[in-house]
Amino acid sequence: MEAFPSKSRSLGAARGLPGEARVTATARLHFGFLDPSGRSTRPFGSFGLSLDRPATRLVLRPGARLAISGPERERGERYLRRIAASCGIEETYALRIEEAIPPHAGLGSGTQLALAVGSAFAALEKLKLEPQEIAARLGRGARSGIGIATFAQGGVVLDGGPRAGELPKLVSRVPFPSEWRVILIFDEDVRGLAGTSETTAFETLPDFPARDIAALTRHIEEGALPALAAGDFAGFCQHVGYLQACMGAYFAPSQGGLYASPRVAEALSFLRKQGLTGLGQSSWGPTGFAFTASEADGVSLLDRLRSAIEHSGLRFALAQGRNEGARIEISR
Repeated sequence: MEAFPSKSRSLGAARGLPGEARVTATARLHFGFLDPSGRSTRPFGSFGLSLDRPATRLVLRPGARLAISGPERERGERYLRRIAASCGIEETYALRIEEAIPPHAGLGSGTQLALAVGSAFAALEKLKLEPQEIAARLGRGARSGIGIATFAQGGVVLDGGPRAGELPKLVSRVPFPSEWRVILIFDEDVRGLAGTSETTAFETLPDFPARDIAALTRHIEEGALPALAAGDFAGFCQHVGYLQACMGAYFAPSQGGLYASPRVAEALSFLRKQGLTGLGQSSWGPTGFAFTASEADGVSLLDRLRSAIEHSGLRFALAQGRNEGARIEISR
């Protein structure tokens, strides 16, 4: 790992800047869209959850020269250069990415890294830049705003989709019950669609029927969110499961089936046979998820899952929902 330039503290002090900004941002699950084609009067409309893991952690300091180190450093450098240029600031910095959410896994890694870099930069430069503005400057959130909303405040969030050239705005936020857990299923050998491949997929998929958009809207706004607020685990899982079934069927032509990873599909099939209904794939995957009503249930199911699924390419974790936004710390 590349060390910070030795002159960084003195340069920062000379400009009256803090010594460093440290940001921790966590992954999010994307359950699906109310209009996955994005062609209705209410395009997209994303529903998702902030998790407590995996995380992106980084430190930004004033530097004698630009120095980037750690995982995802190419993307980190691109975001840092772009946010600085958007503010007309040409100073150099030392950026150390200590940990990064796995890219192209359906966990929102790009948006969380962009917002973490932008927020650290704003904190160092004493600029009042909200996550929405940082996302706009860095080209994030064009379809889905849940990564922006979870970075800002965590919880389970629903956005209204992009409107009139503006980024999606938050429609609803409900805290995730502290006792519930989320089984995460990772396939590190499969990458979800991103970039031009993702754009092409959205352009080639058919319109989503208006009656189905209305049904999904009812399931989320009148079903999942009220169930969540009431702590109704079975009801919440039923509605998320319905949304996931619709997303899998709609996106199957682009991702080769209901799920991007056959191994994740096998793991989800096993969990479904155990009686779980709130499960599916986050965004383009390949990461799979399943809800459990308690820590004990999650641990027990994970033990059975590991025993039943022998694929060495899969990795599992038990996560919690995160009901607060990214942590931004400033030190002198």
